[in-house]
Amino acid sequence: MIDGAVQKIDADALGGRPLRYFDFVMAAFVVILLLSNLIGAAKLSTLGGVTFGAGILFFPLGYVIGDVLTEVYGYARARRCVWAGFVAMLFMALMSWVVVALPPAPGWAGQGAYESVFGNTWRIVFASLIAFWAGEFANSFVLARMKVLTQGRHLWMRTIGSTVVGQGVDSLLFYPLAFYGQWSNAQVLTVMVTNWAMKVGWEALLTPITYGVVNMLKRREGLDVYDQGTNFTPFRARL
Repeated sequence: MIDGAVQKIDADALGGRPLRYFDFVMAAFVVILLLSNLIGAAKLSTLGGVTFGAGILFFPLGYVIGDVLTEVYGYARARRCVWAGFVAMLFMALMSWVVVALPPAPGWAGQGAYESVFGNTWRIVFASLIAFWAGEFANSFVLARMKVLTQGRHLWMRTIGSTVVGQGVDSLLFYPLAFYGQWSNAQVLTVMVTNWAMKVGWEALLTPITYGVVNMLKRREGLDVYDQGTNFTPFRARL
């Protein structure tokens, strides 16, 4: 046990036990995912001579919350959140396409700005959806398996290790799918590796916050979930 009030429990035994904060964490996961893609994705920024997409400052927070979900509530509940985020992103893409495609009213001068911010190509939208889906599941799977193998020790190693894999899968899929043939091979590789390293570094810097949130939620929920016999298929949403 982590402390006297926290019970170690296998994920299969959790069943329908009431969870006080799961809904809030799930909502935070989906909100950060949507806003980092909606607000941050369209802007390039340069700091210290390094150019990057502004969304990179906030998108890794989704992986931090994904780590919290898996660590505290187990893989099955994290899987439900990934599917919720995937469907929300799909709806966001559809809504953006419809709103941009609607003819502007006479005299309204904002169409160009809307197209610039929300008019992503379907290739980029497709790449983003596939990369998020695969990367989040890889992140959650690695974290859950490492937790069992380490018997719940070394949280920092699990969160950073799972992010190395999850963000690696995300970047490896997104940049070639979105930009291969439009950028040179060298540009695709450079941006892919640079953004992966920045995301992993951001996760490492946030480790103390991850520790604080995980420990607080475990104490409040009174449980510490281990995925001993979990079915790790991503192709289901039920618990």
